[in-house]
Amino acid sequence: MINNNFKCKTLALDISDIDPATRKVVGYFSTFDVKDSDNDVIRKGAYANSIAQKGVYSNSNRKIAHLWNHNWDEPIGKLLELEEDDLGLRFVSQLGRSQKGQDTFLNYQDGIIREHSVGFYYLESGVQVAQDSEFGIYNNITNVDLFEGSSVTFGSNAFTPVLDVTKGMKVEDVIESLNKQMLGYIDALKNGAGTDERLYQIEMGLRVLQSTYYDLLKRSLEDTEPSQLESVEENSLETPEDEQLVIKSAQNFKKIITTYLKPI
Repeated sequence: MINNNFKCKTLALDISDIDPATRKVVGYFSTFDVKDSDNDVIRKGAYANSIAQKGVYSNSNRKIAHLWNHNWDEPIGKLLELEEDDLGLRFVSQLGRSQKGQDTFLNYQDGIIREHSVGFYYLESGVQVAQDSEFGIYNNITNVDLFEGSSVTFGSNAFTPVLDVTKGMKVEDVIESLNKQMLGYIDALKNGAGTDERLYQIEMGLRVLQSTYYDLLKRSLEDTEPSQLESVEENSLETPEDEQLVIKSAQNFKKIITTYLKPI
């Protein structure tokens, strides 16, 4: 029996291969054995029945789709391979010649698209509450009804930057990741390729990254009011070097926003 609860699970993992000649991309829509924000741990085998019933080599006329942002009106590629390996749900997709497919391929090349997501329904028989020393109490997911894999820019909610994934990471690692994304947007703006819609997505991407920088500063300076973020207190971060790194990155980002975008 299917629970009436369609879920999207986002994976922040760089694409593993891009072939400009054939427009093929290789990556993962999902990974196994990782506890997510829904307290779920998806196990190897969870997608096996769906792949058999409506995967690439099935006879189904409603095969698992490759979409843009979970939007069924915007299929962007044809899945050539879809399989489970030890890491997760691996795919090979040939992006279409539509404008959305072209924009997506350009975004892959520029490093703007860095996340993928799956859309599925839970199956009652495939969800068990479990407990162990690694994850504590969690939902052990062994079978789902998979409908699609999506290329996404910011996960399930583009306008709510979440830094939970950065817990336990060093400040410099977080900044490096944000800067890498920012440089991709800057390069894309410089070459100006794509539709007005794509350029708008780039603009919104930069604004979301600006929000993420702000969120990072706010979390780092827990004893400082948001209106006082420009006057950083000494020793508010782990080390003086971390403090200067965050300040410098925020200043650089403000310069980028001023140069490329209209005032917010």
